[in-house]
Amino acid sequence: MDSRLPAWVWIGAIVLACVAGMVNVVGYLGFEYQALSHLTGTTTLLGAALVAGDRSTALQLAGIVLAFCAGATLSGLILQDDALRLGRRYGVALALEAGLLAAAVPLFERAALYGALLAAMACGLQNALATTYSGALVRTTHLSGMFTDLGIGLGHLLRGRPLPTRRLSLSALIIAAFLAGGAAGAWLFALLRYDALLIPAALTGATGLGYTAYRQWRGVPAGPAD
Repeated sequence: MDSRLPAWVWIGAIVLACVAGMVNVVGYLGFEYQALSHLTGTTTLLGAALVAGDRSTALQLAGIVLAFCAGATLSGLILQDDALRLGRRYGVALALEAGLLAAAVPLFERAALYGALLAAMACGLQNALATTYSGALVRTTHLSGMFTDLGIGLGHLLRGRPLPTRRLSLSALIIAAFLAGGAAGAWLFALLRYDALLIPAALTGATGLGYTAYRQWRGVPAGPAD
């Protein structure tokens, strides 16, 4: 990863990881103990439901998978790129994510599945939004890659090889932010129930506004997706 990693990447990744932690724990506590910010466990349970012939559960899980993919598709339509670059329409994508999270609140309160679908779509959009920077993966809705990077770094350290300190620092910060978001989300859910999702929605919207203001302050022209 570039040793001159810009501040907007650090700040955005940390805030969005915190948001994902909040959304995931609200989904887990409120929607049949199912994760919404990543699909590994969901796909596993989908396979088990298919074998068991549990049609209702299989349809719910398939809906979560498809909603997450739909969110990633929206990100691709808006950004038209798979690398983090100042000038892309991240503000638009983040505003859309904030809207999806806010819209999920009343749907969660009436029928958990529809709220879960919108929240999963928001997570898919976010995960596709934060994809790569300088060839290194930057994922904010799940932590497998971040823990893998830390493990690889530890192996290099034990062999006396140089460490990509910036990359490992970003991985550690994303993990810490996701954990903090999960803890905060659990606390907020106990107090506010599904209204807790309004907090990550506000954070996402504020991040989008901050990014847009920063891009304009830097005088960076709009990218081809703008």
